[in-house]
Amino acid sequence: MLRTAATALLSAAEIWSTDPAVAAAPELNANAAAAMTHAAAPVEVETAETRPPEAVKAPEPAGRHLLPSEILAEARFFSSHGKRAQENQVAGQAEIAPPPLPPEISIDPEIARALEKHAAAARAQLRAAEAAAPPRVWPPQKLSLALQGGGSFAAFTWGVLERLLEEPACNFDCVSGASVGAINATLLACGLVQGGREGARKLLAKFWQRMTNETSFRSLMLIGGFSPAGSSVAFGPTLRSGHFDPFDLDPLREALARDIDFAALGSKECPKLLVAATRVRDGKQQIFDNAAMSADVLLASTCPPLVHCTVEIDGESYWDGGYGPNPPLLPLIRNAAASDLLLVQITPSRDSFVPITAAAIDRRLDQITANAALNAELAALEWARARGLATPTIHRIAAEDEIDGLAQRNPADLGRSFIALLHGRGRGAAERWLRGAQVTRPVPVTVVEQRELVEA
Repeated sequence: MLRTAATALLSAAEIWSTDPAVAAAPELNANAAAAMTHAAAPVEVETAETRPPEAVKAPEPAGRHLLPSEILAEARFFSSHGKRAQENQVAGQAEIAPPPLPPEISIDPEIARALEKHAAAARAQLRAAEAAAPPRVWPPQKLSLALQGGGSFAAFTWGVLERLLEEPACNFDCVSGASVGAINATLLACGLVQGGREGARKLLAKFWQRMTNETSFRSLMLIGGFSPAGSSVAFGPTLRSGHFDPFDLDPLREALARDIDFAALGSKECPKLLVAATRVRDGKQQIFDNAAMSADVLLASTCPPLVHCTVEIDGESYWDGGYGPNPPLLPLIRNAAASDLLLVQITPSRDSFVPITAAAIDRRLDQITANAALNAELAALEWARARGLATPTIHRIAAEDEIDGLAQRNPADLGRSFIALLHGRGRGAAERWLRGAQVTRPVPVTVVEQRELVEA
């Protein structure tokens, strides 16, 4: 019986050490822990003269809960005696009782029964949790999205979202975004509420087609084409002189109000939205949810500091959300219920060329800065995963994996051919991701790169 109890306990020791729901029984006492200490120490003959006075301790109070380390010590003690008895039986010898313990240590058989009972409870709890978890299917039936901002490169995200919307089994739980990633996220959510998947697809297409048709200063500001990954943009043919007053935000508000029904974002059917803006006062990132969404929130998230003044919301001034984690991951994980998260990264992190001109250096620094906070959040999630904290599986589709030399391109380029290229490559990347090899087990935080997926 002792051997059975010990084996059962050892199988659940790790659960007990981390799960407070399975507590040690009050009837357990500290005798077994003392026995383990005695059995593990070198065998020495103690006499009344050699035993130090401090070695004799007062008995533990009755009903004390054993610590996980003490429970594990008891299990190891029982297991050592059980293992010796089993070895003797295999060798054909008669079972030999374990050597008697010192008279001051007594083992109550109730301890073994209590250990076996609680070990069985721990195993049952683990089996119940495994049975309750739904089987993993591919593609994920519920997905959270993290949409990075980066000027016109976000047309790549448009292509990814369009293809995901064509997958009827894939539903959206929570969507975060910064800068133009926030606009893509809001268009997706609003379209889903108003017209389902087809409504979201049409709303995204309408917005991006208008951006390319206008090709104006207003369009560049609305997609955050100047900041933070586009501050080195040259004011060239894409800017029509006198077409738009950069300090007048009313046309931008009108453009957003024309496409987005902000009241619909409060619907129960709407995915959770998390839009980031940078608070000027302390430089911290502010996250706005569905209830707080407005045209001003999107203007704040895409506000380029070098072009016009701040956007004020409830007495606070804000700049582009891309100066913090872009896109925000930790707030998304705290609010999401889905076990899979897709990160769409559009700002290049790699560049095979060493910049030498001022404009090229500025562009490369913008790209590094735009990804620095994102990399820090990914590292924090990996740290949490390594310590056993539950985190979703993170998948990543990166635009730079689909378009050669993207780091050399201009994020303020709204030319139709470039937007069409980004959109098409985004669709293709999402298609391959949806057809990728099925994930047989969740690997928290480990980022599944798009180029690692195997096309079916």
